[in-house]
Amino acid sequence: MFNMKNKKKEFEEQPNKFNRVSKTSNIVMNVILSVLSLLCLIPFIFVIIISITDEKSLQINGYRFIPEKLSFGAYKYVTESGDLLRSYGVTITVTVLGTIIGLLLISTYAYTLSRKTYAYKKFFTYVAFIPMLFSGGMVSSYLVISKMLGLKNTIWALILPICMNTFYIIVLRTFFKISVPEAVIESAKIDGASELRLFFQIVLPISLPGIATIALFLTLGYWNDWFNAMMYIDDQNLIPLQYLLMRIENSISFLVDNAQKLGTQGIEAANALPKETAKMAIVTLATAPIIFAYPFFQKYFVNGLTIGAVKE
Repeated sequence: MFNMKNKKKEFEEQPNKFNRVSKTSNIVMNVILSVLSLLCLIPFIFVIIISITDEKSLQINGYRFIPEKLSFGAYKYVTESGDLLRSYGVTITVTVLGTIIGLLLISTYAYTLSRKTYAYKKFFTYVAFIPMLFSGGMVSSYLVISKMLGLKNTIWALILPICMNTFYIIVLRTFFKISVPEAVIESAKIDGASELRLFFQIVLPISLPGIATIALFLTLGYWNDWFNAMMYIDDQNLIPLQYLLMRIENSISFLVDNAQKLGTQGIEAANALPKETAKMAIVTLATAPIIFAYPFFQKYFVNGLTIGAVKE
């Protein structure tokens, strides 16, 4: 006991003595991580610079960090159709609703599988795991969504197909097993807490890192999804952002590739299109909102991902 008190006093007086990482190593690691962070950031900054570069100047001088002539023609071309704001609204609605619904379904399913006392745990584990290995295919998915459920040209066709994911269930189930003490659950049951109250008032607050990690995965999945829109959406009012931007890029490529068939006017029109800068403007418009959303999840993300990924 006396030795422990001496150690504690020594630690309070000389904390650096007990630091496993030396000052030099700490500086070196900070420099390395700063360089890596800068290398990750530079490409996106370069994309933004190219998107505001004049198209003709870009063709003559190539890619430069300091453009010779600035132009917002690419953004004007992408946004002048008037569909961009509507597509942003559709994508935001789908992302918010899909993330909430997905979190509710995945978290309840994962929590159920994490309980040792659940009688049908093995059966529902197989129910979740088998679709991870075997898929019904595109044709069967299309028939179920569009014919059986009648969801074609509805916003639910963009939400329901990807709101459940076996990998997310396994990660969150493992997180619940590791981070939620069994004693806390038993104490709550003794105090008379129902299963719903136990889950929403005790388990979820303890599991915020894991929930935030799955929320980030779901948000990215919904924000970047364009395939379901291509499959199930014909209504122009329900086209999400990613699919709209992909159509704009395909239209530019089509006009440029077929300019010769349209004669002199077609060639002049194709030359006036912001081909390269429009692509970069599309990347910027599609990526920027999700970059601003990431900091809200960051403080939970690393902890949730590492704990939830521990193998049983």
